[in-house]
Amino acid sequence: MVAPPRSAYLHIPFCHKRCFYCDFSIIPLGDSAQAPGSPGITSINAYLDLLHREISMAPKGPALSTIYLGGGTPSLLKKNELGELLKSLQQKFGFQDGAELTMEVDPATFYENDLNGYIEIGINRFSLGGQSFDDSTLASIGRKHSRSQLIEACNWVNNLFKKGLLKSWSLDLIQNLPGLNSLKWIKELEQAIHTEAPHISIYDLTIEPNTVFGRIHKKGKLNVPIESESQKIDFETNRYLRSKGFSRYEISSYSLPGHASRHNRMYWSGSGWWGFGMGATSAPWGERFSRPKTIAGYKKWLERQESQLLERTLFSEKSKPMPLDELIMIGLRRREGIHLEELAKKSGWKQKECDKNLELLDKFWINSLNDGSLIKNNGRYFLSDPRGMQISNQILIQMFLWWDSLDLDL
Repeated sequence: MVAPPRSAYLHIPFCHKRCFYCDFSIIPLGDSAQAPGSPGITSINAYLDLLHREISMAPKGPALSTIYLGGGTPSLLKKNELGELLKSLQQKFGFQDGAELTMEVDPATFYENDLNGYIEIGINRFSLGGQSFDDSTLASIGRKHSRSQLIEACNWVNNLFKKGLLKSWSLDLIQNLPGLNSLKWIKELEQAIHTEAPHISIYDLTIEPNTVFGRIHKKGKLNVPIESESQKIDFETNRYLRSKGFSRYEISSYSLPGHASRHNRMYWSGSGWWGFGMGATSAPWGERFSRPKTIAGYKKWLERQESQLLERTLFSEKSKPMPLDELIMIGLRRREGIHLEELAKKSGWKQKECDKNLELLDKFWINSLNDGSLIKNNGRYFLSDPRGMQISNQILIQMFLWWDSLDLDL
């Protein structure tokens, strides 16, 4: 059984508007999100009431070591609203000394004084959603902020970090956006380094069908980099950030020494976590559960849960462990990879099953092992960097084909 969860994710779904690539569970409020008497205020208040109710009915657990406020745009909320949420979490679970409290912030939604307010309620790490430093690119992907706002926001956050008021902070960028090439991308990375962010998350653009980009792509009109250029961009990301002292500790995450996100590492280690809010995923005891992605669906689920406690994954005695194929999938994202036989035995496999089934997996992975994109060393498997991490999906597809071929009593 997985160790008791010591992490929690709170989903704050509100945004000014939906970006063109976004298929997250959000509630767009428009530009007057926090105007007195606006529908946005009513929506926020109603949602926060639901969120507090969900936290209050969660099973008890050990003190939390990482808390992550994500979205959506948590920085659309006021300091006292976020403070009350953290208070609810602390009353339910408690916080460990030195806990990492991360909050996502959007450059178009806060001023320097707001950051000080968030720090006052306990936030000690910010994740800044920049995505790009280019004004035309920002406009083309539906972002509300400008290059100058992003640079100013980076300076505010970094000054707080230098003063010792933050443990760390992170900057998010998206590579392979429309119109991007490797030369333009290097300029983005140079600007990112200039901000002095000690952690940088680099996400590949994913084109989801029910998004603006999905619809444009379906018409053949989305000018995204071709595969060879995309791989070149990823190679340049890896080369450049390494030259600046960053380590790629997970497929999408680079950090200076001592600044890896503890919450991120929890996700990819197979540890359990609590999740709260509309669309939030939790896996406190291994088995994943995703809440409804609409406010109406979430409210209905919560009301049923309050009266009947139907969701078994929240209770250790009823939940199932995370399946081995999922442990392999998430573990391979990490730089250190996975020890397959150890994972298999923790999942209940006997030595005979390990010998037979893992030998078969090597056959499914033979091409990746031969070309060096997947490396095997003393029973541990890990993706080479950058090649293996670039084509991780292809390697995982072979793993899932192997998994489907097994005759397992699940």
